[in-house]
Formats: sequence, C-alpha cells, structure tokens
Amino acid sequence: MRYLGLDLGTRTLGISMSDLTGTIATAYQTIRFADSDYESVLKPLGELIQRENVKELVLGLPKNMNNTMGERCETTLTFKELLEKTFSIKVHLQDERLSTVEATNYMIKADMSRKKRKNKIDSLAANIILQSYLDKRKGE
Repeated sequence: MRYLGLDLGTRTLGISMSDLTGTIATAYQTIRFADSDYESVLKPLGELIQRENVKELVLGLPKNMNNTMGERCETTLTFKELLEKTFSIKVHLQDERLSTVEATNYMIKADMSRKKRKNKIDSLAANIILQSYLDKRKGE
C-alpha cells in the first residue's frame, strides 16, 4: 500500500511518498501556495493521490515540545478534516516535533547550500514524518 507523508506549513506543503510495500519513504515535492490558502493544494494533491494510487495519508502534527497542542495543531486538524472530506481517504496524524530541525541537520551535514536547503526542507521534513510513521507501524 502506498502512503503520502505531508508536512503542512503556512505557505508550503511538503510531500513524501512511500514505496509500494509501505516500507521506505522518499522526499517527493513541495507545493507552494498563498498564505494559509490550504484549499489551493487540493487539486494538485488529488491528482497525485489518483495518479500514484495512494491509499492513506500521514499528516505531521506540530505539537509543542511540552506535548500540548497550540494554534498550528488546530490548523492541522482542520486540514485533516478537509483532506478526509475531499478525498474520502484515511489520514493518520504523526507527531512531527523536531522533524524540520532533523531535516535541516541532514542537509547541513550533506554540505547543501542555504538556497538548496530552502527548496528541499519541506519535502525532507515530510519524508521524516512518513518514515517515522512507517517504522512505528512496522513495530506494532
């Protein structure tokens, strides 16, 4: 079964995709949109879901470091409902604390320029979110 991992920002949606076995995640792309215009990502995301025969989504949940849920979590939960309603697809939530920090550290270790890091950070964070979910699911 193929999964998509999603890292929702205020102007970007990082996307990663699993292999057909649901074992390995790979950074895929970033969709850019106007500030908080989350509905604008539905068309390209729907095309991707259909084209790649995606069965489930994994959406990063940006909890605070003390495990509380703030404003970004509320936005994410609203987006989750929008995805489920629009695509009639299961959306799993995955704790994404420090995923962007981890992605940045990977790219710095790879000696990637700041400009290239800016273009890749969201899809790599989505990759970390999805791989964390796939690893957790494997262990169940």
